[in-house]
Amino acid sequence: MMHIFRPAATALLVLLAAAAAQAQALAGLSRPTKQIADGIIVKVDNQIVLRSELEGIYFQQQQQAEGKPLPPNLRCQILQSLTLNKLLLAKAETDSVVVSEDQVNGELNRRMNYFVQQIGSEKKLEEYYNKPLRQLKEELRSQVHDQLVQQKMQEEIAGKVTVTPREVRQFFGRIPKDSIPYYSTEVEVGQIVKLAKPDDKAEQATVAKLNELRARIQGGEDFATLAREFSEDPGSGKEGGYLGFFKRRELVPEYEAAALRLEPGGLSPIVKSQFGYHLIQLIEKKGDSYSTRHILLKPATGSTNVSAAATELSKLRTRILADSISFAKAAKDFSDDKQSGANGGLLANRADGSSFLPLDQLDPAIFFTIDTMKVGSITAPLPYRTDDGKDAVRIIWLKSNTPPHQANLKDDYQKIAAAALNEKKNKALDAWFLKNRGTVYLEVDPEYSGCSLLSAE
Repeated sequence: MMHIFRPAATALLVLLAAAAAQAQALAGLSRPTKQIADGIIVKVDNQIVLRSELEGIYFQQQQQAEGKPLPPNLRCQILQSLTLNKLLLAKAETDSVVVSEDQVNGELNRRMNYFVQQIGSEKKLEEYYNKPLRQLKEELRSQVHDQLVQQKMQEEIAGKVTVTPREVRQFFGRIPKDSIPYYSTEVEVGQIVKLAKPDDKAEQATVAKLNELRARIQGGEDFATLAREFSEDPGSGKEGGYLGFFKRRELVPEYEAAALRLEPGGLSPIVKSQFGYHLIQLIEKKGDSYSTRHILLKPATGSTNVSAAATELSKLRTRILADSISFAKAAKDFSDDKQSGANGGLLANRADGSSFLPLDQLDPAIFFTIDTMKVGSITAPLPYRTDDGKDAVRIIWLKSNTPPHQANLKDDYQKIAAAALNEKKNKALDAWFLKNRGTVYLEVDPEYSGCSLLSAE
């Protein structure tokens, strides 16, 4: 039976790997439950699919099934998905489609923040995998890069596809009545965040402390020993401040510029970045890469700083309530949370990217805050700690609260339109795969010769 979110065949498989990517990212870092003889099982031009990739996603599907039977052809489905993604990468290489290091680093940081949030802290994440955070990032870097390239290719193939209101109605009309989904309570929630800024005294004290450490190192003390004792970078601190090798544009500009001005063994002046204040030592330059160690100190924030941020937000809230500025514009212009700010302050559903959030997916702090709120109301400034541990305050807006109901065009037009658009984009992807599957070299391990690869069926 047709389901409102069921994509076309080819794209279903592409999305299968994409949906598993977050879980696979962590699975790829964990210790396998059993030893698997690894090797290449598919070649698509210069791209390869490893047996471990296939088995890693299959294992995740087993875990999610919680004992329920899996489709008998699931391995073939996964392998087709992986092969199609390799075709995207192969054609991206031919068409010179690239993503920047800034994009890769941004996505790596976003994922690490998500993992840290799920497990509780950076320290717990490192203890769980018995690896420093920087090593976890490096192990995910190539996977994240490939996924971003695949996304960019899909955007180039189907990014300009649109749907008309008539097409949305036709799409909804094709759904059998017994397949129309039933939605539980959903809300739309917006936030505007202001970080507590350190005062001048805290900034000066931090700089003074780092200058003191700099003088001690110049006096003969060991950089690594002092980094272990004083650095507030949990990832590198216990490694003596060592960050390893990075290429140009992989670290924040202020840090990189200071590091590349040094000779091996040299110490930088105190460098300020979005993370705090750094004392940097260059270890080695090798081609377009360089390795460094650093000591990071963060200025302390106190009640005065939080109070100043709360006062700023209170004034902004007053303007919104007086209709002199919309919440969406205020979030875009003033929120220190750039991700939600770019979306008019609305928090995004991790599953589908929409602004509609099932109650069971809400952060408990937000759930209990909106529990007694009326639609359209905005809270007074509330204390808040960001994913990376910064003190902040925020105001929360309850935009909508939709009770449980069966999907309909009046209440759920946006969702139905998104599903209709997704279906149309999937058809564009199907057509692209059919057109391009014969333009690449394909070699499949005989063990999987029964799987239908690079087909839209």
